[in-house]
Amino acid sequence: MTDTMPDEKRRAAAWFRTLRDEIVAAFEALEDSHATGPLADAAPERFEVRETMRTAEDGTDAGGGLMSVMRGGRVFEKVGVNVSEVHGTLGEAAQKAMAARGVPGIADDPRFWASGISLVAHMQNPHVPAVHMNTRMFWTPNTWWFGGGSDLNPCIEYDQDTAHFHATQKQHLDPHGSDLYPRLKAWADEYFFISHRKRARGVGGIFLDDHNSGDWETDFALIQDIGRAFLPAFLPLVERRRVQGWSEQDKETQLVHRGLYAEYNLVYDRGTRFGLATGHDPDAVLMSLPPMAKWV
Repeated sequence: MTDTMPDEKRRAAAWFRTLRDEIVAAFEALEDSHATGPLADAAPERFEVRETMRTAEDGTDAGGGLMSVMRGGRVFEKVGVNVSEVHGTLGEAAQKAMAARGVPGIADDPRFWASGISLVAHMQNPHVPAVHMNTRMFWTPNTWWFGGGSDLNPCIEYDQDTAHFHATQKQHLDPHGSDLYPRLKAWADEYFFISHRKRARGVGGIFLDDHNSGDWETDFALIQDIGRAFLPAFLPLVERRRVQGWSEQDKETQLVHRGLYAEYNLVYDRGTRFGLATGHDPDAVLMSLPPMAKWV
């Protein structure tokens, strides 16, 4: 069968790489700016970048991407911004999972292509919230869809920060329909819920998956605006909170809250399960885990 949508795939992968470059530059600029706390006088850190690979079950090359991680910075304790473009054949477990979600034609032709960006930031200052963002395009010979979103994960909550984060998401979604933000917010509240703790992992955001309206251009424009919302939603919160002093108790609160994040990503996160099940670089897949965490 002849490959389909080659131009759309190229454009989507190029967009995720462009967004990655913009975010990495913005985060390194934050490292260059003044910070408070024990590392205020340290030299600013830079992202370490390496290529990643996905290996198919038969051992052949099945794509890869870029893994960009910064550790021990003045502002960021650990932050990863990864992009990928992978392809291959879905295994039986992945086929069943997607068929259960209503994805059409998986059993008939399980070949796939996927590209996306995935970001998680864990901060030095406990007053600065952790954050997650990812967007992606998924293709099979019988369908295609977009997915992703972003959510805020403060260990010390500030209503002002939560309101700004959500208002920025809404501002970027409203041009695509006034009903979209409430629906994607509710979806995020449901998706980022830790069932065994009976609580949300943060203060929410937006989320969608398997999104295919039938108009690729319209859906691509939406996923781009979800990506464009990230920096204006998050950077003002970092600027506001990174200058606050913190106590040992604040740090303890942060480490315990990170335990919730680790539990969610290892138990529930769909992207983590898919990446590990399909042979992607495990370090890239598990980049989201915090550098340190505690459990009570």
